Amino acid sequence: MAAFLAASRRGDFKALLAILGHDVVLRADAVAVRMASARRAQGAPTLSEEARGRETVAEVFAGRAAQAQPALIDGGPGAVWALEGQTRAAFLMKWSEGRIVEIEIVADPRRLRALEIVVDPEPAG
Repeated sequence: MAAFLAASRRGDFKALLAILGHDVVLRADAVAVRMASARRAQGAPTLSEEARGRETVAEVFAGRAAQAQPALIDGGPGAVWALEGQTRAAFLMKWSEGRIVEIEIVADPRRLRALEIVVDPEPAG
């Protein structure tokens, strides 16, 4: 997870490609799609309900995880984006053979409340 967030923050497209599976799928709920659209001026990506392929998914995340924090979500690796101390989006990730094969962005408040989220502060340095 740390390598994914670091590559995303740096905008390191090549490193993102190395972490994402060839057939990775990105799904975003309707709230996440609307939030991203409303925050385009602040650098949010263009989201659709589904995107496929590592190049397409890498484009979504390249240079955009500055505020994301690693987290355990329902016991699995993921990340969260919070605004004013409130989790606004959760990034649930499925891994296979050391690569991310699926990412689901959940921003619907009802769905967020149903998730067990434990924010994992990143180590200093």
